[in-house]
Amino acid sequence: MAPTKKKIGETAAETTTAFNPIVGVHRSELIKSLGIVLKQAALNPVTFGQHFLNYSKDIVDIARGKSEYAPNAKDRRFQDRAWAFNPLYRRGMQSWMAMKSNLNNWLTEANLEEIDRARAHFILEVITDSLAPTNSLIGNPKAMKRLYETGGLSIVQGLKNAYNDMVNGIGIPSQVDSRPFKVGENLAATPGDVVFRNDVLEVIQYTPTTEKVREIPLIVIPPQINKFYASDLTPDKSLFRFMLSQGIQLFAISWRNPGPEHAHWGLETYINAAIEAMDAVMAITKSKKVNVSGACSGGITVATLLSHLAAKGDDRVNCSTFQVCVLDPRQEDSEVGALVSEETLELARARSASKGILSGDDLARTFAWMRPNDLIWNYVVNNYLLGDSPPAFDILFWNNDTTNLPAALHSDFLDSYMAAPFANPGTVEFMGEKLDLGKVTHDSFVVAGFTDHITPWRACYRTTKLLGGNTEFYVSNSGHIQSLLNPPGNPKAKYFHNQGAMDGSADEWMASAELLDGSWWTPWSEWLIAHAGKEKPTPKSNGNRKYKSLAPAPGEYVFG
Repeated sequence: MAPTKKKIGETAAETTTAFNPIVGVHRSELIKSLGIVLKQAALNPVTFGQHFLNYSKDIVDIARGKSEYAPNAKDRRFQDRAWAFNPLYRRGMQSWMAMKSNLNNWLTEANLEEIDRARAHFILEVITDSLAPTNSLIGNPKAMKRLYETGGLSIVQGLKNAYNDMVNGIGIPSQVDSRPFKVGENLAATPGDVVFRNDVLEVIQYTPTTEKVREIPLIVIPPQINKFYASDLTPDKSLFRFMLSQGIQLFAISWRNPGPEHAHWGLETYINAAIEAMDAVMAITKSKKVNVSGACSGGITVATLLSHLAAKGDDRVNCSTFQVCVLDPRQEDSEVGALVSEETLELARARSASKGILSGDDLARTFAWMRPNDLIWNYVVNNYLLGDSPPAFDILFWNNDTTNLPAALHSDFLDSYMAAPFANPGTVEFMGEKLDLGKVTHDSFVVAGFTDHITPWRACYRTTKLLGGNTEFYVSNSGHIQSLLNPPGNPKAKYFHNQGAMDGSADEWMASAELLDGSWWTPWSEWLIAHAGKEKPTPKSNGNRKYKSLAPAPGEYVFG
């Protein structure tokens, strides 16, 4: 079997757009990496020749049918039986694997700095994976079977798909069939009202579903690089609906999608807007405290906000939650980190400054080329060689509903990546105060994804070392977004938790952790309820006399 559309969608959903493409990978870094590869071949012809000789021996073994090269059992590209039983396809696959293996062995043994080796491996992976036999019509047995079975119609449809992507796309194959989804109807459909709006954001108050609610409201602060409704996709996986069912007063921020005219909006603009939003929520709920939650880069906004409030002596935040968020980024956290340099960051900054924004399409393209097997080649095969439509998948629809970043905010995020202000408390000034999460002394809840390669769980664990109060740490199974959208009742939902001390390393924490069945939503809601005050009668309507309903949820900015 070749990958099904569902599998392709699930794989792509593991690699949703996140912070990485904000930093970007500039063409000059890729060329530099390629130069490292070529230079090594020129400077060490003996070593290169030895590996070329090994490759030649592998080719002889492959031709004689004695090669032991075989794909990883989980590699979905080679699941068709033809790869095992058709001598021609098997030898083609083995030849490609031999080339890739010998090139990697050569690089591993090359006399390189580790950072240069990582760069060279990254560029080599991109090049060799693009040459996989599965990416061509004649080299892909399933595509050839489909061509025969349909009398050639599959390739005609594939060409139509390619033409449509060229005319209407963003320079990469379409990743999702968006036709079944409509925001406000079957996505982001939890009832509520926009109760506050300024130039930067809308605040949505969700309609309670219980007879009583907790006194202290929860405000969800989403990333600026995606629309806010990841936690409110289809009803069966809506975290918002679950929190309402637990008696939580729920508010969510929906950021405006900025255009070039908003180029000057920096992190300070967003923090001030968030403080205005908190003022409105506190007035509506008559609560002197709020709880806040941020996911991915939204966690950076939350951390900056908390640090600023703590420095000002403002204790309005009662507890905070960080979901799949890295506040202490390091180059070794991902393979892409090796390609980041000061020059890369400055080029990225200049690029967005010239346009006024870092566009959502640019973000999507950059990220796709960081994970080409999952986000490019899978779709080349599915859409163009097989002539199929891409999968209809709610997470991918949301991921493709991109937003822009204003140039000033992009620049602030780049500064944050370079200066690591949370890992170096007291060294960076923001809005007149030094950033220092150690002064944030309320309780926090941190959740990470076990197979998340965008914000790895070990990197998320470092967040627990930065905060001044008591911290709970959970690791949900699955990847970046899917680890969060893991509702109770999902038979595959599991999470790691360790009730012991948090003073050791991430690996020490995990070594003593227990793998439990169920969703992290359950312990989070229990923790949140314990931090949400007493129960009180549910308000009869959303908003109040001052903050009246401006529009039904999901609001207007989400469509911008």
